[in-house]
Amino acid sequence: MFWTRLMSGVVLIAVALLTIMAGGPVLFVTLLCVSLIGTQELYRALKIREKKTDALEAAGYVGIIIYYAGIYFSFEKFGMMGLILSLLIFLFLYVFRYPKYQAGQIMEAYFAVIYVGVMLSFIYLTRGLPDGKFIVWLIFLCSWGCDTCAYCVGMLIGKHKMAPVLSPKKSVEGAVGGVLGAALLGAVYAAATSQDMAGYAVVCAVGALISMIGDLAASAIKRNQEIKDYGTLIPGHGGILDRFDSVIITAPVIYYLAKTILNL
Repeated sequence: MFWTRLMSGVVLIAVALLTIMAGGPVLFVTLLCVSLIGTQELYRALKIREKKTDALEAAGYVGIIIYYAGIYFSFEKFGMMGLILSLLIFLFLYVFRYPKYQAGQIMEAYFAVIYVGVMLSFIYLTRGLPDGKFIVWLIFLCSWGCDTCAYCVGMLIGKHKMAPVLSPKKSVEGAVGGVLGAALLGAVYAAATSQDMAGYAVVCAVGALISMIGDLAASAIKRNQEIKDYGTLIPGHGGILDRFDSVIITAPVIYYLAKTILNL
């Protein structure tokens, strides 16, 4: 199990490096595919997807494609338009297929479009910022870096439970260590790339704090739905959502922090 997890992790990192360094259409298409797969995983967890694709599930995929098409040309001009068109598709189904779908199903299906498709798209949007080729890595530094540092500190000195019902192994000490560790990683990365050390450290610290909320939120959904993993796509890690649970929430936070704290 350890070697399977390690090897799939190495492959995952290699793919991330290649696509993010390439940027542009390569990153765009990769994230679109990842978003569609992640949305399918969430639909399966929420039981929107059963044995075969139906109109409600298909509407979610179409909504994500419309949104991505919009941001490819201009996030500011067409991003919100894409989300509204996506919502209109769901409402069309709700009205003209009534009473096949319940209001809760419509809201869950649209939530998946936002939670997976829109949030992950901010990796692409961050890569497109001035100095985005440097800043985009902060998303992963503060997400995965925080997770690693929190685990190590928690194992060493963790005593006080942070969320005892939801995640009994996570500790307050581990959370503090994760945030401080991510800030340190951000500062070191900034020094290595001749960027703003203080700014990068602050962005990573805030991003790390948010990433823990994303991790716990994804765990809460799994507990509510009584599943262990979202999928089996990544051997030893689970599905897309199992590996990117914290990145999903962190990506838009880093994007907006970069535009405010780093003045981009």
